[in-house]
Amino acid sequence: MLWIIIIALIVVLDQVSKYAVVKNIGYGDLIPVIDKFFYLTYYENKGAAWGILQNGRYFFIALTVIVSAFIVYFLYKSDSRLLSFSLSFILGGAFGNLIDRVLKGSVTDFLDFHFGSYHFPTFNAADSFVVVGTAILAYYLIFVYKDGQPDKA
Repeated sequence: MLWIIIIALIVVLDQVSKYAVVKNIGYGDLIPVIDKFFYLTYYENKGAAWGILQNGRYFFIALTVIVSAFIVYFLYKSDSRLLSFSLSFILGGAFGNLIDRVLKGSVTDFLDFHFGSYHFPTFNAADSFVVVGTAILAYYLIFVYKDGQPDKA
């Protein structure tokens, strides 16, 4: 199944990028990629997106396992390539962050964007795949899926 390869590649990309950041960037340092816009940095997030629910390690581990089980079920049942692709992105990202939470209790974040005076919360590759997968899933549900009709999109 192609989706297993996609998930594995996302997890490897995520974990390798996090390892490179931890080994090469000092905690809290900002390395400009595009000055005043995009920086590489190194932070550990013990919460979820935007740092909400700090110290919710076990809650997020349990939630990820439960939601991932549902996603795997839908991947197994799906005849839609687009749906499987989107769920693979979400699952790959979820597994990438789950590994961090299980092994060290926090998630490594390193992509840091500034839009004028607005500082977007720092995130990682796994987060990016979850967001892109969710956007593709939304497209699928709004424009492709027809209730009760099989699709091969």
